[in-house]
Amino acid sequence: MNLIVSSIIVLGIIGLAAAVILYFVAQKFKVEEDTRIDEVTELLPGANCGGCGYPGCRGFAEACVKAETLENMLCPVGGLPTMCKISEILGHAVCQASPKIAVVRCNGTCQNRPRTNKFDGALNCKIAAQLYAGETNCSYGCFGFGDCVEACQFEAIKKNPETGIPEVNEEKCTACGACVKACPKKVIELRNKGPKGRRVFVSCVNKDKGGVARKACSAACIGCGKCQKVCPFGAIKVENNLAYIDFELCRSCRKCVTECPTGAIHDVNFPTPAPVAAKPVAVKPETLKVATEKVVEPKIEEPKIETTIIPTPVKEIIEEVKEEVVEIIEEIKEEIIEVKEEIKEEVAEIKAEIKEEIEEIKEEIEEIIEDVKEKIEEIKEEEEEKKLEDFNNTPVSELIDESLRVKPREKKEPKQNKKATSNNNMQSLDF
Repeated sequence: MNLIVSSIIVLGIIGLAAAVILYFVAQKFKVEEDTRIDEVTELLPGANCGGCGYPGCRGFAEACVKAETLENMLCPVGGLPTMCKISEILGHAVCQASPKIAVVRCNGTCQNRPRTNKFDGALNCKIAAQLYAGETNCSYGCFGFGDCVEACQFEAIKKNPETGIPEVNEEKCTACGACVKACPKKVIELRNKGPKGRRVFVSCVNKDKGGVARKACSAACIGCGKCQKVCPFGAIKVENNLAYIDFELCRSCRKCVTECPTGAIHDVNFPTPAPVAAKPVAVKPETLKVATEKVVEPKIEEPKIETTIIPTPVKEIIEEVKEEVVEIIEEIKEEIIEVKEEIKEEVAEIKAEIKEEIEEIKEEIEEIIEDVKEKIEEIKEEEEEKKLEDFNNTPVSELIDESLRVKPREKKEPKQNKKATSNNNMQSLDF
């Protein structure tokens, strides 16, 4: 019985000692985590889509807390409201980023791009891309097997059964970029949504020469370069037989849309101009008189066809254009104001840095002067000490001899000269 009790007591003491040791070790080597990371994580939507470029919402929260500024930091799902809330916690300014949307840059519908074969395998775009070019003669176009549809967590992209091309729902799309990563042909791209959702883009990624691309798809870009010549803003470039519109430079003038011979350039959410009605032909009264004089027939009243002229909504188009111009001017003004503020901040920082450097240089000069003074005083003290040592070391007899030494005769020469001069003067007088 005593053995059991003693063993229990020993084990209890060992366990208590181990617990105490582990506690102190844990306290010494613990890693303190910033509490703001949890706060930022709670504000994020928790989609873990990876559209921000970080591994999940937790990784994005850690990056925001560690970053000095929130520039180039954006949660595509939460958008600007979420980033404003995060900025309130972290005390950083939020850079307003233009909203983006996923764009499917392929116009290879069943009519434009006829099928030449059928894929008899797993309906997966990645698998098909590793095996062969596709079911058509276009090796750059969309497979249409739906990898992007499966990758989207928000059900914002669906395949159109008539065209065989995936379509993006603008209201549901968060620009997370999951569909862009899932597409092996790089057909889907994240572009600026544009004011009122209006945007212009080249709906083709075929890099073959014009003739080959046109045979494969009737709506393919042939790289003719007409759109590049027409664009007044330099937003279009043709490389590798393919035109590309830079959405940062594009101002949605739509001149390239009408110039494209194949219809590869698309404009989205723009107002369609109303059809202009044909004007009624006015009949001259002279011709009516001649006809009535020659032939006299019983008048048969025919049903009159009322022609109504449909007015074109020119005012609406002008107002929309004015609104777009005003928006562009406001954006330019905001950019100019931001640039001015940045320049002012940079100038103030440079001035402050220069003042700090000047003060540091003054302090260094003062320190150098003080050091020089101290060294001079030390040298003087050393010289005085040496003189005292020499004086103390010299014997008393030498000091007495030096004091009793006769002055040299050279000092008496001026007196002799005076006598000589006086004698000379006397001789001159005698003469």
